[in-house]
Amino acid sequence: MTAPIRVAVLGPTGRLGSAICNALLDSPDFRIAGAVVRAESPVSGEDIGSWLGRDPIDCRADTALEPAVENADIVLDASLPGMTVAAAERLASLGGPALVTGVSGFNREQAGRLAACADRIPVLVAGNFSLGVAVTEALVREAAHLPATDWDIEVHETHHRRKADAPSGTALMLARAAAESRGESLESLATWSREGVTGPRKPGSIGFAVSRGGSVVGEHSVRFLAELEEITISHRALDRSIFARGALAALRWMANDGQGRTAGQYSMQDVVTG
Repeated sequence: MTAPIRVAVLGPTGRLGSAICNALLDSPDFRIAGAVVRAESPVSGEDIGSWLGRDPIDCRADTALEPAVENADIVLDASLPGMTVAAAERLASLGGPALVTGVSGFNREQAGRLAACADRIPVLVAGNFSLGVAVTEALVREAAHLPATDWDIEVHETHHRRKADAPSGTALMLARAAAESRGESLESLATWSREGVTGPRKPGSIGFAVSRGGSVVGEHSVRFLAELEEITISHRALDRSIFARGALAALRWMANDGQGRTAGQYSMQDVVTG
């Protein structure tokens, strides 16, 4: 029997982190080998299994990275951008283990530092752990490449009322995929908002529309609009469990049947394409 994949979890107490921890506990091919929380966290020192309302698993939340990852094959990150980058740099200096992060919202400087870490260890950066979103991203890249560049692109997204950032990380990821497929950067094409008399739409630009309300898990649509026709590629998340399931798929891919991956930066595109 193949040994379980040993996972250390950064940020196990948040909505995504706790969902992933529960999924890990429910899967016999994984074992939680460590957990890292902030220094001020009330969960520090507690058994993660007990904290989740389950049987104890002899794994206590730590505030230091090194002891938490000492016996791990892979680090799963569900924290915040600053903690992600700091952890990645420390893991790179230690020579591993590999990092799989579901954190989004990195600024340019943080993204550059994360990419530099991938020169030394395997790093999988998932703007969204959903396998369906990964397929959607691939379709957007293809659609942005095929139509003539005079097709307009609009990205629409809706999330629950508690979401703090806008546009969502997934919306940005999809828009960036469209821009890159056209040989451009998102920053050069994005129209972030429209108000008042804005004049005609700038050719080649990518527009955004954001809605917040209720308990919507996540809805994203990318519209390609021409004079006489339209292509719409959309994804709707019906339950948050899809993110935990996708995270486990990313961990399995990174483990590579116990062989691991070579240093480099990966994405969910690598996961869905095998």
